[in-house]
Amino acid sequence: MKAKAIKFFSPQENSSKTEVSKPKLTGYISGSGKIILPVIALQELDIEAEKARFKIGTDQGKRKFKSVYLIPSEDENETFPLVKSGRGYVIPLGKILKQGGIDFENNKYTFAINPFHYDEGVVGYELILSSEEPAAPTTGKRRGRKPKIAADQMEQA
Repeated sequence: MKAKAIKFFSPQENSSKTEVSKPKLTGYISGSGKIILPVIALQELDIEAEKARFKIGTDQGKRKFKSVYLIPSEDENETFPLVKSGRGYVIPLGKILKQGGIDFENNKYTFAINPFHYDEGVVGYELILSSEEPAAPTTGKRRGRKPKIAADQMEQA
């Protein structure tokens, strides 16, 4: 007789302790093409806004931006500074975003901020873009195979 494969549980899996989850860090792209980073998000990520400079990048080989990456750097030639504006900080990227297929003038874009390990001792930030543009209207034309019932009825006619 074969031994059965049994999955065993631990007492920790049965505990009802609820973990305090961190708030989701978000920001948005303004109508003029500026990445808006709220002060609360910068504080949560331990970013000193006055001194911070970032290399800006995106996934290589993609036509339209899905994510924008911010990598902290000390170099002043190839980096973008955070600029104080209103209640938050901004990085003006209008031309770059437009080249990446982001229509910020006509649609509102938001992003979630996810920290990741870029290099040894360097934590980068991925801004995952999402748009609030309406879905494309349907044409009303069915796609795919015809239902079998419809095909049988057509043969009888």
